Amino acid sequence: MATLRSLREVPRHLLVCEKSNFGHGKSRHRHLVETHYHNYRVSFLIPECGILSKELKSLVMETGPYYFVKNLPLHELISHEFINTFVKKGACYALTYNTNIDEDNTVALLPNGKLILSLDKDTYEETGLQGHPSQYSGRKIMKFSAEESTMMSYFSSYQIQEQQPEIALSTLTDLQCPVLQSHALRGAAEAACSAQELWDWLGAVFSHVNLNNEPNNFLSTYYCPQPSTVVTKAYLCTITGFLLPEKINLLLEQLCHYFDEPKLAPWVSLSVQGFADSPVSWRENEHGFRKGGEHLYNFVIFNNQDYWLQMAVGANDDCPP
Repeated sequence: MATLRSLREVPRHLLVCEKSNFGHGKSRHRHLVETHYHNYRVSFLIPECGILSKELKSLVMETGPYYFVKNLPLHELISHEFINTFVKKGACYALTYNTNIDEDNTVALLPNGKLILSLDKDTYEETGLQGHPSQYSGRKIMKFSAEESTMMSYFSSYQIQEQQPEIALSTLTDLQCPVLQSHALRGAAEAACSAQELWDWLGAVFSHVNLNNEPNNFLSTYYCPQPSTVVTKAYLCTITGFLLPEKINLLLEQLCHYFDEPKLAPWVSLSVQGFADSPVSWRENEHGFRKGGEHLYNFVIFNNQDYWLQMAVGANDDCPP
């Protein structure tokens, strides 16, 4: 009965929201992106936009590649050659592929060279980690993302495949959008929606949920929060793969420059999702799955260079940084 009651409990979630300005000397937007290492999906939404600029489209098309390496023993990641080739350049990220963190042995490599391992007790004892982890062979496949094309040559003795992120571009028409005011993070009665309401709305848009709240819609009765406005066109781009924080920072910077010239859009958003089964969320904060493996963040960028930063984790994670 205790197990049944536990299953019925609503999963615990944490959402942290803050506001700042990209020109502020203490703004931590860049550091936050750089320390969220293992990114699975990036989406950005631009209201009142029907086509991407050349600069944005170029960045979108250059977010890859990443690599799958099969049958890779863990000791390869702590060899002097690997450290000198990749780690000392701060250019390599790795994560075991197709593993469930609460069921399987999971390994992550951070750009600072640290290995984060999530192992069961028996495997831990077998590895001899108290001395040297070279006995541990890890899972059969690891996923790498790095700036250098030397990956193919370095791992040529293993089965290695180069992959490109999947890119989905779409134009949404007559989209009902919440009205926002950059200074009103908690919203304003009859004048602006809150960060929480925007968060829910973005989730519905990215999931392609119908927002009409039709009585015969048995999948969703969700509707856009009020006050709202209808935009003729909105551009939605989603990139899925193994995405470097450096690439995400470039996208964020370019979206900030979107308002260098006058635009109809009062704001744009950039959302980033981490791998549900990564051993860490931000920095070296332990991440678990249990009832929910989410760890993600969202920037709402306003035309005056103010921004909202929303960070979320679930289940048994600590509060986002």
